[in-house]
Amino acid sequence: MSADQQPESAEAPAPAGPVISVLGDASEEQLAALLAVLSGLGGGEEPAPSARSQWGHPQRAMRTTFPVGPGGWRLSGLPR
Repeated sequence: MSADQQPESAEAPAPAGPVISVLGDASEEQLAALLAVLSGLGGGEEPAPSARSQWGHPQRAMRTTFPVGPGGWRLSGLPR
């Protein structure tokens, strides 16, 4: 390894999120208010997508064949 190459472990890790620095003299109350406003803005995880209802799916408009055999009439009314 030459002198101009740095080992990879010597690099500083990147910050996990945005970095905010407060300039000037801020009181603890002002910092608490700033923290409350920034945490209220969101930035959390997105809600998981809900499962789509099959009620309006185009496949429901297609005709299907009726089951043949014992219990066929009963099975013809059940959703697929």
